[in-house]
Amino acid sequence: MHKSGFINIIGNPNVGKSTLINKLVGEQLSIITSKVQTTRHRILGIVNGDNFQLVFSDTPGIIKPAYSLQKSMMDFVKEAIEDADIILYVLEMGEKINIEKKLHQKFTDGTVPVIILINKIDLSTQNEVDLTIQTIQEQYPKSEVFAISALKNFNIESVLNRLIDLVPLSPPYFPKDQFTDKPERFFVNEILRQKIFMYYDKEIPYSVEVQTEEFIEKPSIIKLRCYIIVERESQKGIIIGHRGIALKKIGSKARKDLEIFFKKKIFIEIKVKVSKNWRSNDIQLRKFGYK
Repeated sequence: MHKSGFINIIGNPNVGKSTLINKLVGEQLSIITSKVQTTRHRILGIVNGDNFQLVFSDTPGIIKPAYSLQKSMMDFVKEAIEDADIILYVLEMGEKINIEKKLHQKFTDGTVPVIILINKIDLSTQNEVDLTIQTIQEQYPKSEVFAISALKNFNIESVLNRLIDLVPLSPPYFPKDQFTDKPERFFVNEILRQKIFMYYDKEIPYSVEVQTEEFIEKPSIIKLRCYIIVERESQKGIIIGHRGIALKKIGSKARKDLEIFFKKKIFIEIKVKVSKNWRSNDIQLRKFGYK
């Protein structure tokens, strides 16, 4: 008998969801930075066993949309919730659960199993953790609560075992050797975008999109041509930096991570171009995969 199910991971921005899904899947699928709203797309990570398949869906952190891109990001969250066999909600110590009315009903009516994960407990005392668990269980008595540290890998195996217990009987949805639904170019874009989040401040990372226009794989090397898209000419200058030093830095950092990810040498050419106000342009958002 085989068990399979879709597990949607949601939560407030910057609660360590990306670290968690990478730990659960055992692959670097979601980019991790210290800034909020790093995740923009719905990313599937697949865990396979002899008699089970867990399909994790990492979605953007829940926010109130301010422009078209953010609205599309929240549409990914709603879509994933509708598909979910199990909902994983991630929050940190001291945070409140931030959900709309429709999702609140799923938390309280018991129609879909809900597991609430309290992350980063390594930064708190046991007494604080116990009190938080008690408060959540009183608020959502039909949900299960686990205290975890995704970074320290604490209690992750217990969560996985519980998920295997809960998923329904079903044949696998994906081939057993597949660990994500995204193409290779997607991960090139994400790794480069991660470097931009890490090495640029303020609005720059949120105004950037990355596209891989060329992906040529040979036996010993992958050749890439990527474009960093910004909204204004002034942002283009900041990305490139004086004499191109800033752009060379993120290119070098991205290349090292890509060589680890693909286990091959990487040659990467990066150019920067302006697409005015692309975050509010439905045509551009569709081109970038947000519609």
